[in-house]
Amino acid sequence: MFLWGTATAAYQIEGATEEDGRGPSIWDTFAREPGRTRDGHTGDVACDHYHRWREDVALMSGLGLNAYRFSISWPRVQPLGDGAVNGRGLDFYDRLVDALLAAGIQPVPTLFHWDLPQALQDRGGWMNREIAPIFAEYARVVAERLADRVPLWITLNEPFVHMAYGHALGLHAPGQALLTGALPAAHHQLLAHGLAVQALRASGARQVALTNNCTPVWPASREEPDLKAADAYDILHNRLFNDPVLLGRYPDLSAYTPALDFLRDGDLATISAPLDVLGINYYNPTRIAAPASPELPFTDAGITGHPTTAFGWPVVPDGLRELLTGLRSRYGTALPPIMITENGCSQPDELTDAGTIEDTARVSYLEGHLAAMHRAMDEGVDVRGYFAWSLLDNFEWAEGYHQRFGLVHVDFATQRRTPKRSYHWLRDFLMAQNTDT
Repeated sequence: MFLWGTATAAYQIEGATEEDGRGPSIWDTFAREPGRTRDGHTGDVACDHYHRWREDVALMSGLGLNAYRFSISWPRVQPLGDGAVNGRGLDFYDRLVDALLAAGIQPVPTLFHWDLPQALQDRGGWMNREIAPIFAEYARVVAERLADRVPLWITLNEPFVHMAYGHALGLHAPGQALLTGALPAAHHQLLAHGLAVQALRASGARQVALTNNCTPVWPASREEPDLKAADAYDILHNRLFNDPVLLGRYPDLSAYTPALDFLRDGDLATISAPLDVLGINYYNPTRIAAPASPELPFTDAGITGHPTTAFGWPVVPDGLRELLTGLRSRYGTALPPIMITENGCSQPDELTDAGTIEDTARVSYLEGHLAAMHRAMDEGVDVRGYFAWSLLDNFEWAEGYHQRFGLVHVDFATQRRTPKRSYHWLRDFLMAQNTDT
């Protein structure tokens, strides 16, 4: 069965950050630090999904989805990251899973979508190797509660982005600006993933996936410096997180570090445990030029000549086809089936006088990217699912509430939900898919 769904993340929608025993996360800490998020916005309330989840499940059901990708809040389940388990936190996800199943929607949980318990960050976070087995134990705790009803699990969401924005550039929690010194955070996430695969399978999980954010990399020219820089960026963004998992080895990281001091015997065997699915998040290609400074071996040259989202990201639907066929060419039989676990765009959505949101640019975005996905499938790529980002307008990390990605508009003052034109378009599209099959 092809999975058609939407995706969300706990800190971006749940709110209730101090209710029912939830502990603080690194995003609670980060968002309260002056200047870290736009206008000082926090996820304290977000979409209030913790209290309004029944309404949100009804919206999914009305959309005609057969799957929903959400993340589990680690500090809601284990407030200190390890040790005592918060039963009230697990109860919330128990109720959500049962409601989804009753609506004919397959739950697809992600165990880590960037909201690390602050208590673990105080012990070094992802820069500390000891976090990997702690994450595996958290995976076991959750799976033992839910695996009887949840067939597909995702360990991590976008470890590249969490490493780059959270540990290298300081733009996301935990706000570290280590540049290439952040590479251990990549390795420890991957090691945690591998250990979690073992824990999930031992606890009854039938299928396990990892979600990577990937981008086609375009050199700014055919000149050697630009080609070399583009290859270096491809290694950092894509291959650093795909090669160890799929091939059991790291790519050449000499442009970033003289030695893999974080790597120990047996790590790669653990990291490369077979996957049932590779989740791919796609938003846009990246155009790369030779470095403008010695700090990194590349420069983002930007992409022109395409429409852009409210975030300024170029809209290049065929980049999705290029990415998927490129993965198949690079990894061959080592590539498991793929699911598009995120794809979407921010737009400056506003309510009309009639109370509607005419987000025609988002409709065009979805239509173009779904067509590109089908072209890749026609070229032989094994794609098993598509999840639009996102069901709801939500807390968009450092941008606060200024970027709207949802199929459903949220008035954050009243929490009123209003389906947008894109919601109705996708509902009709999915209805047609069901008719065709």
